[in-house]
Amino acid sequence: MQTFLNYNKLIMKKIFLIIVTTVAITAFSQTLTLENIFKEGVLRGEGVAGFQPMPASDFYTVTTKNTIDKHNFATGEYVTTLLSNDILTSLSDDSLTISKINSYSFSKNENKMLLATEVEYIYRRTSKGFYYLFDIKENKIIPVSDKAKGKISFATFSDNGDKIAFVRNLNLFYLELKTGKEVQVTFDGKENHILNGLPDWVYEEELDIAKTFFWSPNGKYLAYMRFDESNVKEFSMTMWGELYPEAYKYKYPKAGEENSLVEIYVYNTENNKSVKVDIKTNEEVYYPRLYWLSNSTDLMVLQLNRLQNKLEFVKYNVLNHNYSIVFTDTNPYWLNVTHNYYFLTNNNSMILTSERNGFNHIYLVDFNGNIKQLTSGNWEIASIEYVNQKTKQIYYLSNENDRLGRNLFVIDFLGKKKTRISKGEGWNAVSFSATGNYYRNTFSTQTQPQYYTINDNKGNELRILQNNAKLKEKMQEYNCVNKEFFQFTTIEGVTIDGWMMKPADFNPAKKYPVLVYTYGGPGSVEVNRNFNVEVWYQYLAQHGYIVACADGRGSGCRGDAFKKVIYKQMGKYESDDQIAFAKYLKTLPYVNPDRIGIWGWSFGGYLSALSLFKGEDAFAMAIAVAPVTNWRYYDNIYTERFQRTPQENPEGYDENSPVFWADKLQGKFLLIHGTADDNVHFQNSIDLVTALNSAGKQYEMFFYPNKNHNISGGNTRLHLYTLMSEFIFKNL
Repeated sequence: MQTFLNYNKLIMKKIFLIIVTTVAITAFSQTLTLENIFKEGVLRGEGVAGFQPMPASDFYTVTTKNTIDKHNFATGEYVTTLLSNDILTSLSDDSLTISKINSYSFSKNENKMLLATEVEYIYRRTSKGFYYLFDIKENKIIPVSDKAKGKISFATFSDNGDKIAFVRNLNLFYLELKTGKEVQVTFDGKENHILNGLPDWVYEEELDIAKTFFWSPNGKYLAYMRFDESNVKEFSMTMWGELYPEAYKYKYPKAGEENSLVEIYVYNTENNKSVKVDIKTNEEVYYPRLYWLSNSTDLMVLQLNRLQNKLEFVKYNVLNHNYSIVFTDTNPYWLNVTHNYYFLTNNNSMILTSERNGFNHIYLVDFNGNIKQLTSGNWEIASIEYVNQKTKQIYYLSNENDRLGRNLFVIDFLGKKKTRISKGEGWNAVSFSATGNYYRNTFSTQTQPQYYTINDNKGNELRILQNNAKLKEKMQEYNCVNKEFFQFTTIEGVTIDGWMMKPADFNPAKKYPVLVYTYGGPGSVEVNRNFNVEVWYQYLAQHGYIVACADGRGSGCRGDAFKKVIYKQMGKYESDDQIAFAKYLKTLPYVNPDRIGIWGWSFGGYLSALSLFKGEDAFAMAIAVAPVTNWRYYDNIYTERFQRTPQENPEGYDENSPVFWADKLQGKFLLIHGTADDNVHFQNSIDLVTALNSAGKQYEMFFYPNKNHNISGGNTRLHLYTLMSEFIFKNL
């Protein structure tokens, strides 16, 4: 009997401790506010500032407030300070400091640095600024170009380090370092007409290219692209704020419209002459990539047809001007141009990735037409990270082990001796040293913030650079919740991956409102193990909301059959699957079936609007930020890749446009757009509003004057998320 009483006392004591602990946690947990999220960055993680592998050795650099320091990959130990505020003060009259340096790069011999300052972005990838050359050995610093002539773009060392090429006022130049002479390569650059060494808007945005000039390995030749956009139609945006607002005009080719005329030239620095690369083709093409082979006489030109289902690798000889197509990749739907192209020093073969068998895998291709597949399976290569030609090994990231994860593997040129390098289940991102002996790894899971380490190429951890322990502590302090992964199957038999974030005090007996987040663009993946604190969703969870996300058909990492089913009918299956997701959520006992909303940005804004309009009460409300509402209004490279042209496929454009579904709106709808959005034009929202008005539908709209697709700057983000939060609290 005494033993039983003692046991009861022990149980009661434990219950008391649990209650006290719970009360203590609740009492000392801090509550998130939009102000401390967007003004203070209270749950912002830390990285490794300025991390950059040096171009020829097993060293890397990082930045501090006052220095750029060199470290040893093998140990992670500090080696020396390459540049400091003291050095800058003593050598420059321009009040330069490390904190004012936006980016830096090294010459191949690691003796010189290029420093970019006062950088301003033109669009997403192109920028201009003032550049300085710092000679580490000589301890000297000089401007690359006379500042009085204006800012320059993409200053780049030749491989031998004796020249620096750059673009100024849409013309291409280079600086001879021995003589200090500036040489002008092109003379016809003109805004909205001719661009030399820089891409037009649509190449930059959709082909992931910014700098379009390239030094040959021996520094003798400079290949560059010339864009004649004279016949491309202009788009005009009003910039507000002055007595008479100004119109900003730029060239933007919409679906089915005319493109820039693009030509490739090779400039010879010895005779100061440019020669046009004359490659005959019977169809309209894009040139998404240029590469020099190691012999400095062969230029590899990637040629993509306008339908974007055929990619040709054209080898062009700059001495005799002969050319040949050495490899052609095709796909019945579309091809994704990547940066996974590695040309071997034998000048007769290359390593690349292709989706030619339905999943993205690695191939070894020689220029005689022989193709060897090195990886295979119902999983996908995310990227090739390093090719070691001495050991004949390829290091790559893939989701072979876990569809939601990303791990590092190595395989040889024969497709043998495959070995997993990364350890632990989660998400890895890597950056190799120049020799391939070491790499910086960034590991995370849904519960572990980004964990930065130095590893050898066997995967052994040598040094921790940043573990984000402070962020983990802050997350505990604010009682943050983690994502829970799940799968569900639609009535069509499609298995879909999802994640969910529940309130910290979740009670399965209660009925919760749910906000669905969607992006859904072709090949995108939102459900994965890469850590994201999702700070706004933490805020909503603290206010009693569940936040959930599902990757429907059209998303990536699951092969062509899942991704490319959307071909020529973009939006149909994506919205069907979001509606199916809402119906699945309604079956969960802890979800209030009348309080399910959806929101998204850009493609996600498009999908949110379309899902609400088509959903027949699947969703109670939607927020669409910067949405495409009619694919006829979007750029041609992106849209035609998935839809072909409006002339070829009018039904595919119209049947899945929110504008044509506006009369079906049920529920609450908030539409948000920046008036200076150069990517998804404000025109999209104006036309949707017109259609909603014509249909007699009620909605809310908010616009941000002079803000681009990112809708940021100053107090804007706080205002935006306050607006959306209040709409959710009121309507969901």
